[in-house]
Amino acid sequence: MKYAIRLLTIMFVFVASASMAAQLPDFTELAEKSGQAVVNISTVKIVKNQRNMQQFFRQGPQGQHPFGDFFDQFERFFGEQGQGVPREQRSLGSGFVFSADGYIVTNNHVIEGADSIKVNLQVDKNGDRSYDAEVIGTDKETDLALLKIKTDKPLPFLIFGDSDALRVGQWVMAIGNPFGLDHTVTAGIVSAKGRTIGAGPYDNFIQTDASINPGNSGGPLINMDGQVIGINTAIVASGQGIGFAIPSHLARQVIEQLKEHKIVKRGWLGVSIQDVDENSAKALGLDVARGALVSSVTAGDPAEKAGIKAGDVIVAVDGVSVADAGDLTRKIGDLLPGVKIDLSVWREGKTVKIPLVLGERSAEKVAQGRPGAPGSQGEDVLGLSVRPVTEAEAKALELEQARGLLVVEVSEGSKAAQNDLSAGDVILEANGKAVNTVKALRAVIEGDGKEKGVVMLLIKRQGRNVFRTVPLP
Repeated sequence: MKYAIRLLTIMFVFVASASMAAQLPDFTELAEKSGQAVVNISTVKIVKNQRNMQQFFRQGPQGQHPFGDFFDQFERFFGEQGQGVPREQRSLGSGFVFSADGYIVTNNHVIEGADSIKVNLQVDKNGDRSYDAEVIGTDKETDLALLKIKTDKPLPFLIFGDSDALRVGQWVMAIGNPFGLDHTVTAGIVSAKGRTIGAGPYDNFIQTDASINPGNSGGPLINMDGQVIGINTAIVASGQGIGFAIPSHLARQVIEQLKEHKIVKRGWLGVSIQDVDENSAKALGLDVARGALVSSVTAGDPAEKAGIKAGDVIVAVDGVSVADAGDLTRKIGDLLPGVKIDLSVWREGKTVKIPLVLGERSAEKVAQGRPGAPGSQGEDVLGLSVRPVTEAEAKALELEQARGLLVVEVSEGSKAAQNDLSAGDVILEANGKAVNTVKALRAVIEGDGKEKGVVMLLIKRQGRNVFRTVPLP
């Protein structure tokens, strides 16, 4: 009896294993067809060898060499000599053909700064063919680049799929040249969507456990229909099975613009925004933490012209909900300058619709250093020592006039310290009301603040407006 039961158990395990194996996808045909359009990209950059003999003798093992003055005098009369023999710095990456006439997609970081770019195609059984590549355009903000090679016959190519339709758990395949190993195929699943990894303002990566390594950058992430749903671009160096790909929804728009205009144009509102947390939502009367909170509006930009104000929460663009600040940035970046849109804005307890014509995104302004806070004492509120801003301080604090309360000191461990208030901040508003005196701030706290259980402060910091929310007991 025991023997029979053991035999049945073995048979059950065998049948179950065979059934599971039958359900696993077969990547052979997909790899063969898609692989023909995947390319190896090799670059050469000419760099100067900075470690020359003159530098060796100038810098001794313990610091400044005794002959350093000699070389200073020599350079003064004869100019700097011996800049080092130029040498070639080589790197490898991946890419794929996306049109039969030779347009190729890759990462910007694969080809950035290169003096020459070679593209190697696996075109037939006779081996690879090498082409010189021209850079059509690049976009640093999404780390994408478009190349072009001249070819005398149509090339096999891949098409973009719909990354928005992807579901976590779906099978995907990556093809590339990890560590210089040509046309390496790996497979896995979609591990997550919408990942933010700090790579730029348009972070929205697909995470996959398909093996991605150095050299895979720029290669395609392919679905089971043979469509490109992502461009492999980043890895977690300290982890295994964690790779990131730019979603095709974003990549396709960028590549089409680079092909047509050689540059990427994006819509622009002219606002500083931040996420709405639970405390801010409570202070603003929102049912849930959602949307993008406007902390400041740039004079003369589209938002200011349309009437957007600091303290507004942008909750939708053309009727499509905005989840957070990053989501709004991506939605506006997907649109072209000159496009007319409708913003749904939460203001003073209700939603208003504001029409607006987008401007064109320009380079980010460099943040200026925060001025030091004067040392005189102020009155204690919320664990903050605050006092009115003087006329003499207004200019240094980048205020048009003397207004608001200067934070002189923040008590360690206070709610204010825990919620990122710091010395040198200027409190301009509390729960939407101007506060130019300590009495006015206390009145807001005792009234509207206690009623809502939270006070949201509009502060001026480093020349920019930001909101910080402090919960009340």
